[in-house]
Amino acid sequence: MRRTSPLAASLVAGLLVIEATVGATFAAAAKDPVSGCQLAAAGSKIQHVIYLQFDNTHYMRDNPSVASDLEQMPHLLNFLTTNGTLFTNDHTILISHTAGGILSTQTGLYPDRMGINVSNSYFYFPPTKVPAFSTAFKYWTDLVDDTTGANDALPNMVGDGQKTTPAPWVPFTRAGCDFGAISLANIELENTGTGPFGDMSEVFGTGSPEWSEAVASNAAPSGTAARAKALTDFVGIAVHCAQGGGICTSTAKDVTNSRPDKLPDESGGYLGYVGLFGAKYVNPAVCDPRPSTCSTVMGQPAVNNMFGTPVTDPFGQPGFPGFDGATAANTLGYLAQMQEAGIPVTWGYISDAHDNHTSAFPAPFNPNFPRASGPGEADYVAQLKSYDDAFAAFFARLQADGINQSNTLFVVTVDEGDQYAGGIGIPQPDGTLAYSHTNCSWTTTPACPSNQIGEVNLNIKPKLPAGSPSFVVHSDSAPTFYVNGQPDRTNPTLRKLERDVGGLNAIDPYESSTAAPVFVRLADPVEQLTLHMTNTDPARTPSFTAFANADFFITAANSGPSCGSNPCIDYHFAWNHGSIQPEIATTWVGFVGPGVKRGGIDTSTWTDHVNVRPTMLALLGLTDDYVHDGRVLIETLEKKAIPKQLDEHAKTTLRLGEVYEQLNAPFGQFAMDTLTASTTALRSTDDSVYNSIESSIQSLTSQRDALATQIKNALDGAAFKDQKLKEADAKDWIDQAQSLIDQAAALAAGS
Repeated sequence: MRRTSPLAASLVAGLLVIEATVGATFAAAAKDPVSGCQLAAAGSKIQHVIYLQFDNTHYMRDNPSVASDLEQMPHLLNFLTTNGTLFTNDHTILISHTAGGILSTQTGLYPDRMGINVSNSYFYFPPTKVPAFSTAFKYWTDLVDDTTGANDALPNMVGDGQKTTPAPWVPFTRAGCDFGAISLANIELENTGTGPFGDMSEVFGTGSPEWSEAVASNAAPSGTAARAKALTDFVGIAVHCAQGGGICTSTAKDVTNSRPDKLPDESGGYLGYVGLFGAKYVNPAVCDPRPSTCSTVMGQPAVNNMFGTPVTDPFGQPGFPGFDGATAANTLGYLAQMQEAGIPVTWGYISDAHDNHTSAFPAPFNPNFPRASGPGEADYVAQLKSYDDAFAAFFARLQADGINQSNTLFVVTVDEGDQYAGGIGIPQPDGTLAYSHTNCSWTTTPACPSNQIGEVNLNIKPKLPAGSPSFVVHSDSAPTFYVNGQPDRTNPTLRKLERDVGGLNAIDPYESSTAAPVFVRLADPVEQLTLHMTNTDPARTPSFTAFANADFFITAANSGPSCGSNPCIDYHFAWNHGSIQPEIATTWVGFVGPGVKRGGIDTSTWTDHVNVRPTMLALLGLTDDYVHDGRVLIETLEKKAIPKQLDEHAKTTLRLGEVYEQLNAPFGQFAMDTLTASTTALRSTDDSVYNSIESSIQSLTSQRDALATQIKNALDGAAFKDQKLKEADAKDWIDQAQSLIDQAAALAAGS
């Protein structure tokens, strides 16, 4: 779950005031993209880019008798497998959460180089060394401390050299292409903050009318239309306009509504670019002149979703529906409207289908919703059917616009997988399954129903010995621990806490009525560096990370959990991620368009999120101002689309890419083996064992980093700078990489 809010249908129906009849589903024709937009590599026919990232949507089945998410969206699944290649052995990053998964895909960088090493929120050590809270979801240029800037003045998206990570829209706008987006992490406004470094202050300026609207909105009672107003108007939707102004200069109103697109750390500079931020300003631009696919609601233009209904918030106000309201119908409606308005590059996020988002933020509080749904449950099945219908309408609408696989690059993927925490549903007459949506707690032995649903909540603080140091955790199935004072990793008190955490047992009712280890792996700063979990801001390095049995959700509060006993089951949440289990780690990505092979379903190619961006850019003939951590997936490219230097020794280059990923990826063999060794070290009471293993991991990681840098520089140079990739060098690197992988495996086996 990213955060919160599809629309309560009855509420919307009661509050919508639609002043114009919703027209036909399809627009008559799309406008031509900005004439200066240069997207395609030499000889390619690509004129449009449509990039979609789902939240927690699965290719594999969570229940063998229930079709998977993608199987229940056949219009999408068939589109990807018939017209392109669907990789089903893709992988996310660590820790595996929405913000990190999306941002690694958008940038082609692991968390250590794009900043979001812990998400969806994190703590950091200010000068007092008492951990302070921050959120990963902020606009691209925001600071860690976006309240005062005094406690940590580095960027939230901190990258190489402690500068803001290069923004993903820059190559497109520099190529003369408008870039539109809805709901994806950090490329639109993420909040209505009005402090000195809040999103509203940064983009619109303190004292501006937009800022004043946000001040008033933030002061309104929670769960009201007034409270939602600024979020609806300004958050979650944006157009970054092309060099020269693009759609931002289409009309005098668009010029007035546009604001400087500030990227002060961008390599080569980024002066003179502008953008439209929020539906209040995007809607008039993409709905002018008013097509049948837009409506007038409350006197304002509204984009219609794929079913012809205006996209609104839960109170019927036109604009951003909330992040959980980014359903397939709403997101695809916006992307289609943007394309038809002449915006050739459109990126969007689609919220998960396995949660019932009724009453999600910013709607009024409801103690029963939102809540999780189980595999095959009626509302889950219905939501997937709605998603599939939306994709059917989307592809038909684009086809009518002349936008299809012959001239458009489609990339569709997901942020991370999930562990389903729950029992087996009870069959119903209509073929669906029913689950027990009640909390379950126990004194000694659990007696939860067989169709129980919900994560196992464990408050870790009361379970630890008296005298444990003060700490906070990023609550998760992979909690990161931040110990007051930011002690060195060898500090005896910290070492004891690691052992106490690593030795904790508790009951997981889905597995047994007997207590068993809660945590399966442990990593301190040494191993976190190996896992790409250490960015260039030393204040954000966790004291250690504990990876749990994925049925558990770990907190560290002074009381609770609220579902009863400790642990207990909370039915509101049942789809856990963050930890290292294969069902969480493994994701999927599909490519369709000119230059992409019609490869169907590829179950064997091992890939991960950071490969998506370089593969896209290679097809588009665009470049970034940095070296990617990922590689071009030549496995999915037609021979004519493979960069010349990658194709010259294709078999060797392919083998180099494969071994590079096992060496460098967070879920590659090298990292998983060193994590096994790290767990032994942190649990050990023998300092000599601890020091020996830690020293070995440090040495191996140092060698890994040096070799990985050589390999990725060579692969990136061959792909984007036409630099020759010498086969002798590649073969030597393959041997070196395999040697390091073997050494890590031996370390794990001997630990």
